[in-house]
Amino acid sequence: MITYPNVYLAYFIDRPNRFIAQCRLQETGEIVTVHVKNTGRCKELFHPEVEVALSYQPSPKRKTEYDLIAVKKNDVWFNIDSQVPNALAAQAIQAGTIVLPDLNGEIISVKREKRFAHSQFDILVKTNTGHQAFVEVKGMTLENHGVGAFPDAPTLRGLKHVTELIEATKEGYQSYVLFVVQFEKVEIATIHTAMQPALAEIILSGQKQGLSVIAYNCSVTPDTIAIEHQVPFDVAKTFEDPNSER
Repeated sequence: MITYPNVYLAYFIDRPNRFIAQCRLQETGEIVTVHVKNTGRCKELFHPEVEVALSYQPSPKRKTEYDLIAVKKNDVWFNIDSQVPNALAAQAIQAGTIVLPDLNGEIISVKREKRFAHSQFDILVKTNTGHQAFVEVKGMTLENHGVGAFPDAPTLRGLKHVTELIEATKEGYQSYVLFVVQFEKVEIATIHTAMQPALAEIILSGQKQGLSVIAYNCSVTPDTIAIEHQVPFDVAKTFEDPNSER
């Protein structure tokens, strides 16, 4: 579990750009400029007057005093912090909460940010049998009708990572894509094929070559996020983009 300090509830007003938003504190009515901890579009989450959670983190080095970390959608909290999935994943793999399917051996070390070829993967796992596995972690915040999807915007970086995970598999590493679903109510996870067809194609190709793709959901409150349990992943599952419905 990860806990955020000094969390205040507020109402979302607008988002002038990818990095900042204007919010109104519930307690005082003060309007504050906050840092949005996710540069994705998040259009289905950010509506005027939606309830949000802000972490108060003042510092002379910062331009804003608050981080926007979570948004309430249909009475369910969605964590949008793009930095938290990696930390959660490493913590949960080490604790055994996240299980890497068909891993050769028992885990003896979990290390963050390890290079391979032209990429830096999020996690390197070593086992007692001498095997090694790369895990690339992707946060998922997009949801519609119980289906979670990635990405909410085209990602060349994600495409590159999956391509090189497949190369790592060919060189004897075990390779995993782990989707951390940053909300609780989800029945299945998939790729937003209409947003990035090439990503769906490379994921499907990778699965045929030994790449494992798994997803875990999270319990989320305004000030906490924790891995819950594995949810099914199916690259062929159709995702209806909620932003195209409006």
